[in-house]
Order: sequence, then structure tokens, then C-alpha cells
Amino acid sequence: MNRIIDLTLKYTNDFTGFTKTASKTIDNEGWNASTLTFYSHCGTHMDAPIHFNVSEQTIDEIPVENFIGRAWVIDVRDIGPKGLIDPKHIPLNIQREFKNGDSLIFWTGWSKFVNTPKYRNELPRISESLAIWCLSNKVKMLGVEPPSVADVNNLTEVTKIHQILLRGVVIIEGLTNLENLRSNCIELIALPLKIGHGDGSPARVIAIEHKQ
Repeated sequence: MNRIIDLTLKYTNDFTGFTKTASKTIDNEGWNASTLTFYSHCGTHMDAPIHFNVSEQTIDEIPVENFIGRAWVIDVRDIGPKGLIDPKHIPLNIQREFKNGDSLIFWTGWSKFVNTPKYRNELPRISESLAIWCLSNKVKMLGVEPPSVADVNNLTEVTKIHQILLRGVVIIEGLTNLENLRSNCIELIALPLKIGHGDGSPARVIAIEHKQ
């Protein structure tokens, strides 16, 4: 039987960038409903090219076939705070088996720091050389656990890395539960909300480990 693993952070009122308030209640209106307010790049989310003006393409315009495919999970937990992830961190056997259109997920263990200053301020990052490698090798989706692929406190860096990747790579940030994966090769499904003119969106992301 296939295993399905949820790689999505849970949104609660303790979560930075998100609030949930009661809009209707059973007692007053006859049903329960909520009003949700969220920053478009909080939690597990995806970026659109317009996020950094790479193109006019918004989150609702990205073809849905770009949200599903084979992904390789790469263990870089030894990279450390503020570390740079380079192409050399992709094992040679994965580089040999990688095909254009495959996706990459980098397992840093960083999700354990969610909603702490360290989560945002000391995150491991995608290097410029790796961003170029991803673009050159036609990586479909790039998934990371930190809230960004680059140093959010360094505008030059965060702009450069996003502008390289968003020329062809779908960026997924804020992943979790990677330690629950048993395989380094999965089927990845990442579905953002279809927000008109959206620069990004929260997403439900799952991994499917197919029975061998």
C-alpha cells in the first residue's frame, strides 16, 4: 500500500502571519464558520514569479501540471544555521538518476524551529550555484523547510536567489514532517489556493511513497 505523508505546517492563531476568528456560530446563526486572515507567504506556501517581478505570472496562472511530479529528498541536516546548500550536496547517484522535470526537496530539519527567531534569522539557504543548477536542469519544484530559500534579512541575496529560481522553478517554502519519509524518491503534490493576481499562496503539500 502507498504511504501518504502530509508535509504541511498547521495554521493556528499562534502561527506568525495567520489569524482565525469566529464569523458564525451554531448558537447564533445555526452553523460554525470562520474568518481567516493570512500573509500570502506564511506557513507552507508557494511563490509566483510576480513575487519578485520575474514575470507577470501570478499563482493562479501557473499550470497545474507544475504542481505534481517525482521528487528527490536530499538530507542536508548537517548544513547548520545560515549554511549554504550547493550542488555538491546532491548525491552523485541522484544526479545520475535525475531527469529534467524532476523536483528536489532539501531536508534540513529546520521546521522544528518554526515560530522562533532562529527559524527566520538563521535559516540554511540555497546558494546561487544551486539555484543556477536547478534552472539549468529544469527542476520542476524546489521544496525547503525554512520560510525562504534565501536570507530574508539580506535583500540582495533573497532577491537574487528568487529571481534565478522563479524563471522556471516552482518554489515551495515552509515544509515539515520530512523525517517521516522512508524513501528519498517520492511523488510530490503541492496545491496552492487559486488566488487571482496572487504573488503566492498557502499550500497543502503531500508526499506519496509508492509501493515498490
